Amino acid sequence: MLTLRSATEIDKMRTAGLYVWHALQIAGSMIRPGVTTGEIDAAVERFFKDFNAVSLFKGYPGKVPFPAVTCISINEEVVHGIPGRRKLIEGDIVGVDTGCKVAGWCGDAAITFPVGKISEQKQRLLDVTRRTLDIAAEELARCVLWSDVARKMQKHAADNGFGVVESLVGHGIGRDMHEDPQVPNYVSRETLRQSDFKLRPGLVLAVEPMVNVGTKDVRVLRDHWTMVTTDRKPSAHFEHTLALTDSGVRILTGPPENDRERIDLTPYL
Repeated sequence: MLTLRSATEIDKMRTAGLYVWHALQIAGSMIRPGVTTGEIDAAVERFFKDFNAVSLFKGYPGKVPFPAVTCISINEEVVHGIPGRRKLIEGDIVGVDTGCKVAGWCGDAAITFPVGKISEQKQRLLDVTRRTLDIAAEELARCVLWSDVARKMQKHAADNGFGVVESLVGHGIGRDMHEDPQVPNYVSRETLRQSDFKLRPGLVLAVEPMVNVGTKDVRVLRDHWTMVTTDRKPSAHFEHTLALTDSGVRILTGPPENDRERIDLTPYL
């Protein structure tokens, strides 16, 4: 069953989405050689606390409850990296994923950042993955079925020589971070049969392509969370919370649309 959100509910989700966007700006401002992933996580946690935003990630159930408010994944780490003492190095790429709940409504987004000067291959990976997400935002209001959108996303990655991760997908989002439907970034017989759905105003989706330089296959490390590419080649991750409305697609985790939506981040930078 797909839950369709009203315009008022989508407005409330925008508040959470704005906090997520601002949190990612804080993270991005700290991305440089020598900074630890734990320091980035602490800054985002302080921001959420100051604005009474509840982390969607910290304490998330698993064999080991997730211990941080951000997932920070470096190079071959696809998603769900645990922040800690690891220092960023020139040439790394760093995926930062975070989400929060405000007044009972959720927002979730991710950006992969370069650390200083990166290789041409890594820069192309970032550009292609970001564009893959942009395609979803552009096509959501034009297509009839999600598979139509996913096919275009998959084709863009493949045309550039990269593979889309298939064992991890996006999701519906609203009162909870993970709601129906599942939102794959690729098309197969199985997804057409089991995961496809009609695109209708009121749908709110967390769309999150994960694109790899090499194999699409991933595995989990011993920490029970961090997903890495099996060939240890780089991966990138971009995500937005997207709302399909009667007037088009609204990027709920996008930048401020007016001065009222802006937050002074100086204390966190």
